[in-house]
Amino acid sequence: MKTALTIAGSDSGGGAGIQADLKAFSANGVFGMSVITAVTAQNTQEVRSVQNIDNRIIREQIEAVFDDIPVDAVKIGMLSSPATVETVAQALKKYQPNQIVLDPVMVSKGGHHLLQDEAIQSLIEHMIPLSTMITPNIPEAEVLVKRKIDTEEDMLTASKALLELGAKMILLKGGHLQGNPNDLFYDGQYFHWLHGERIETKNTHGTGCTLSSAIAANLAKGHSMFEAVKLAKQYISIAIKHSLDLGHGHGPTHHFYELYEKANLK
Repeated sequence: MKTALTIAGSDSGGGAGIQADLKAFSANGVFGMSVITAVTAQNTQEVRSVQNIDNRIIREQIEAVFDDIPVDAVKIGMLSSPATVETVAQALKKYQPNQIVLDPVMVSKGGHHLLQDEAIQSLIEHMIPLSTMITPNIPEAEVLVKRKIDTEEDMLTASKALLELGAKMILLKGGHLQGNPNDLFYDGQYFHWLHGERIETKNTHGTGCTLSSAIAANLAKGHSMFEAVKLAKQYISIAIKHSLDLGHGHGPTHHFYELYEKANLK
């Protein structure tokens, strides 16, 4: 069985972070492993507190996995401090996995900042150049390229600027613009639009985590990057369409909808 490793924060509410990543790995047919970088006290409404994991423990989690189990792809999520970014970057340089998908998590659905301001430059310097693909949404991309993105034409310009930061490929998610959520894939040579349909639901907690993890899972299985992205977008669209109305805030997506349908589970 192919494997994927998530390096990210834990969401006690189960909708995002490590929990979402492992669900997405399983739903997309790979064995999931995890390195926890932070523990959040979180639900569908808010992030109440964050406890960063000691960087020695983060490093040793990474080493424990790579020293024993083949890793076919890595997904990276919440890295809240410069020291955490550098710890993870150093470990990945040591082990050199073939596929690294970076979701530059900055703000939770409830508006809580998950990435310290001083960690942004560290992410740009140390992590983005190691990544096979980065998957920012519009607000995250605006922070990284230091410009506003208001139109699809702006997305084209921003994707070029993101590539100049050192990533090999870009998936710029367009869900924050008006209209349908059209995402832009850029491999340094060609632009490809992945058109989506706006699904009217507030239950979108963990969508970025889930999408990037699905991409990593499909890369682990040997798909090309563009094919992995297309399959992941199909998967997250179904998960959002059948999202779960749990909690009083932004509920989670349904990671296992297709499996539940086949098993006739409600």
